[in-house]
Amino acid sequence: MITVYGISNCDTVKKARAWLTQEGVAHTFVDFKKQGLPVEKLPVWEKALGWDKLLNRKGTTWRKLEAAEQAAVVDAASALAVMQQHASVIKRPVVEWSGSDGPVSVGFDANSWKARL
Repeated sequence: MITVYGISNCDTVKKARAWLTQEGVAHTFVDFKKQGLPVEKLPVWEKALGWDKLLNRKGTTWRKLEAAEQAAVVDAASALAVMQQHASVIKRPVVEWSGSDGPVSVGFDANSWKARL
């Protein structure tokens, strides 16, 4: 089972979910805002993707952080701490492709997703 993590009003998440539905791919959606961030997943995602790929430094949430808080993000531990505190700073969607022990990706790209399926 594919699990998609993100925020329901995020345009990229909307596109990704619509694409999966259009392709007839069964999936589960976990909304960070409504269901909460599964904090136990962060270290798994960080190990699979790297903290720098998981952290969205271009988004509104990041830009709204104090400069000191941004500057304090220098490694995995500090990045994960910010992600726990501000789930919206995580790039979206995060996708677990075959359950919690399968490959993980972040972002949406129809061509690479089609290749996975």
